[in-house]
Amino acid sequence: MNFMNQAFLLAKKAQLHDDVPIGAVIVKDNKIIARGENCVQKSKNPILHAEIVAINKACKKLDTKFLDGCDLYVTLEPCGMCATAISFARIKNVYFAACDEKGGGITSNSKIYETDKHLWKPKVIQNKEYADKSAKILKDFFEKLRKKS
Repeated sequence: MNFMNQAFLLAKKAQLHDDVPIGAVIVKDNKIIARGENCVQKSKNPILHAEIVAINKACKKLDTKFLDGCDLYVTLEPCGMCATAISFARIKNVYFAACDEKGGGITSNSKIYETDKHLWKPKVIQNKEYADKSAKILKDFFEKLRKKS
């Protein structure tokens, strides 16, 4: 199963409820155990990013606060808040599609794992072959949003 493509399906789902199209899946033992899409607008809650939604679901499913041995696949580089949550959850690997030059918390803007002292740092891998697809989905979303305003 292509986990990044599953994250893109969730990004499209987020867009259906006017949320920024970002999706995330958490994988353990080569199986998806949790899915999340941005729900900020839908829930009127600024912290319900795709990664946070997926982490919450994975912790409930596994009945644990640590996601040891789990991988996260997400369509956009996590922000600083999500990067910190990923660290607290002890996710093993983070795979992301596009960099987020403005709000990215891992490789772009704040580089949280380099500048902050975290007890747990995941391995971070950009799946560059998906970067253009993610960037286009986001660009199209924000263009439509600007036209509505």
